[in-house]
Amino acid sequence: MSVAGALALKLVLTPALIGAASLAGRRWGSAVSGWLIGIPFTSAPIALFLALDPGPAFAARASEAIMAGAISQAVFCIAYAWSSRGAGLAGSLAAAVAGYGVSTVALTYFDVGVGGTFTVVIIVLVVALFVMPDAARTASERVDFPRWDLPARMVVATAFVVALTEVAPLLGPRLSGLLAPFPLYGAVLASFARSVEGADAAVRVVRGLVLGLFAFACFFAVLSVLLERDVALAFAAAVAVTLVVQGSALLAGRRLGIA
Repeated sequence: MSVAGALALKLVLTPALIGAASLAGRRWGSAVSGWLIGIPFTSAPIALFLALDPGPAFAARASEAIMAGAISQAVFCIAYAWSSRGAGLAGSLAAAVAGYGVSTVALTYFDVGVGGTFTVVIIVLVVALFVMPDAARTASERVDFPRWDLPARMVVATAFVVALTEVAPLLGPRLSGLLAPFPLYGAVLASFARSVEGADAAVRVVRGLVLGLFAFACFFAVLSVLLERDVALAFAAAVAVTLVVQGSALLAGRRLGIA
């Protein structure tokens, strides 16, 4: 694919995916919006563009690192949820970003292969769900979003994807992969929920995000194994597995009262 073609794909695919996820999240509330953004709407396009250039081997290695990045996302969510009980919006976000940063730095020294990483990720996600603080449910989660909200989300996500894929060859597959899953939309949604509906709504967002990360981990586990064999097959298999796991996670979360 040409440079111009790849850029055009980024500029169309990323905002379309983010826009669809945002609208669906508005329909079903805070926890479900968090669960939805667990789907790799931003990092999946990054993996695709890396598979196109620099190539499948680079993208497979980066996908393993992106999967490991689910650990940093879980740390982000835990830090945000607990700090929101006492700190203001800015303080909660700062604590969450700091937690993500510390975890990401630690993960640069953690490389136990696809199977080992996947096992650790799943354990961390299960623990994260059960150490989250409780969040009271409100009678209604309807919010009147400003007109600029959706376009702003799409612009920010697209800029992030374009920027990261441009600098990825300089960062290398491990670091670019660890940075790709930064919970940009988790931060936006949780902060907006916090400012409009209070701390409990923000906790529901980040808890929903952790629930969605099981499918996220499965998506990149499949990619890291299959990308070097066939790019199209790898993404088709990853999407199929993700849909099954994502649906199962939501059902399980609702039975446990966490979604």
